[in-house]
Amino acid sequence: MFKVTRGQVLAATETSEEQSDISPFPVYSSQTKNNGLMGYYKDYLFDTAITWTTDGANAGTVSYRKGRFYSTNVNGVLISDKGYTNKAISEILNLEAWKWVSHVGNPKLMNNVMGNISIVIPKSFVEQDRLSKFFKQLDNLTTQNERKIDLLKQLKQAYLQKIFSQELRFTGFNDGWEERDLSAISDKVTEKNKENQFSETFTNSAEYGIINQRDFFDKDISNEKNLNGYYIVHENDFVYNPRISNYAPVGPIKRNKLGRTGVMSPLYYVFRSRGVDKKYLEYYFDTTAWHIFLKMNGDSGARSDRFAIKDSVFNQMPIPYPTIGEQEQIGSFFEKLDKTIALRQQKLNLLKKQKHAYLQKMFI
Repeated sequence: MFKVTRGQVLAATETSEEQSDISPFPVYSSQTKNNGLMGYYKDYLFDTAITWTTDGANAGTVSYRKGRFYSTNVNGVLISDKGYTNKAISEILNLEAWKWVSHVGNPKLMNNVMGNISIVIPKSFVEQDRLSKFFKQLDNLTTQNERKIDLLKQLKQAYLQKIFSQELRFTGFNDGWEERDLSAISDKVTEKNKENQFSETFTNSAEYGIINQRDFFDKDISNEKNLNGYYIVHENDFVYNPRISNYAPVGPIKRNKLGRTGVMSPLYYVFRSRGVDKKYLEYYFDTTAWHIFLKMNGDSGARSDRFAIKDSVFNQMPIPYPTIGEQEQIGSFFEKLDKTIALRQQKLNLLKKQKHAYLQKMFI
């Protein structure tokens, strides 16, 4: 049914970010972002085909590529001259291919293995075409929602910058902002889990906030026998994680919004706010304005993946302090924006679940 082949090596430096008359053809790689779109190139290798990632974390991911395109060598390519290259076939293969991925060492799904996969497809090209159009509509809806989420997140970042720099203010608030040290509006939490009263261990993720450690790592990292040395973290307590990541170049500060009490490693700095709106303070830490203070006053750590700063210095971090009324207005505004993003994310997740359910019912 298909001829099995592979893409060719192409350096990212040879591609163009924007499509143009000089570089009109899309280049697909193994990355998941933008459906694997790496850029654009002056030439093409294939004209409508199905690709799959041959190795790495995304091994077995199958995609339908309509029109002329270039594929790098991390992708295998399926070509049919009998009309079998369509969206429906790629979706069926995407259901099956992951089952054949080898996990001995680096995950792999090589050409000879892919070529031997058997799938059940409708004999009628008309039915295949209808299924292709149906799944294309679902994918378009998914893409639209992903773009809306990205735009909302960009909007939030723009508002964070403008509001906390006082470039943009809410009507009725004209008073100047004060500046207070973190120690003036918070207390360091030093209460430890001495009686092993709490057993749930939290972690502080730059991307997801404070969550259950098992949910984040898929396993328990902490040793239950040593939890008596962990700090007790109550609802609305703030936690600074010194671990550096792409999401948090000096480490994240997040608020415990789980609605329950847990414990955290003494490697974290836990503090409890007072005399300040909690939502306002939470969203201030979503900005990068406070990063400057840490970079100027942090110590060079022994580990490159952790940011080192003394507690006594961390406590001196300056916090912009408008009136409580303005703090509440700012906190409420960003909370509503976050809820809008969350609702849109729920809709996106539902679309993905629906697509998977349709595939399961139609082809398995």
